[in-house]
Amino acid sequence: MNEQTKVVVVTGASQGIGAEIVKAFRARDYRVVATARSIQPTDDPNVVAVAGDISDPATARRVISRALEHFGRVDTLVNNAGIFIAKPFTAYTEDDYAAVLGVNVAGFFNITQHAVVQMEKQGGGHVVSITTTLVDHAISGVPSVLASLSKGGIAAATRSLAIEYAKRGIRTNAVSPGIIKSPMHPEETHATLDALHPIGRMGEMRDVVDAVLFLDDAPFVTGEILHVDGGQSAGH
Repeated sequence: MNEQTKVVVVTGASQGIGAEIVKAFRARDYRVVATARSIQPTDDPNVVAVAGDISDPATARRVISRALEHFGRVDTLVNNAGIFIAKPFTAYTEDDYAAVLGVNVAGFFNITQHAVVQMEKQGGGHVVSITTTLVDHAISGVPSVLASLSKGGIAAATRSLAIEYAKRGIRTNAVSPGIIKSPMHPEETHATLDALHPIGRMGEMRDVVDAVLFLDDAPFVTGEILHVDGGQSAGH
């Protein structure tokens, strides 16, 4: 492998936005380590699939170890894995809390820590995480305290890490999407969901992917929470 070839680790990579992020980085000739519970092996020699629960510290260690074993470095980490459960606050269960905090917070913490250790050795790197615009702009019809609790923590940690590691060549940023069109939103809900965005439509997965790629290409940008939400966070 050319020593200049970059390597990206993507969590939640088996479907949806994560799978599209993998495709986009491969189109840029990055080597990719893709992880998710249900991810399947691939025939692409430049993609390593690591199945596992990102909330488990052992999975985080294994993912970064496989990246170093196969490709020798970690240039970018995309923390895409996440769980979203929309319920009234008092309806959340202990299991809901454990699941959301496990993936959204522990998953972020564990793999980011291992990636940053390697990035320090290399003299640089980039961490970009996916949050949600609900952190900044709650919607009465979308009760989502656990999303705000967990993803809001990631947004705060992104800014903190950006300052802590700014002089060590490691950037940290986040993408904060609005509602993204996907199979989880039935066709009959689209008009209502479109109307939640001042721009008049839901986002596409490519909108989030493009934001991730932009941040990866922006060496003077760190500590940024880039809203890709059709104007939701600006107001109504």
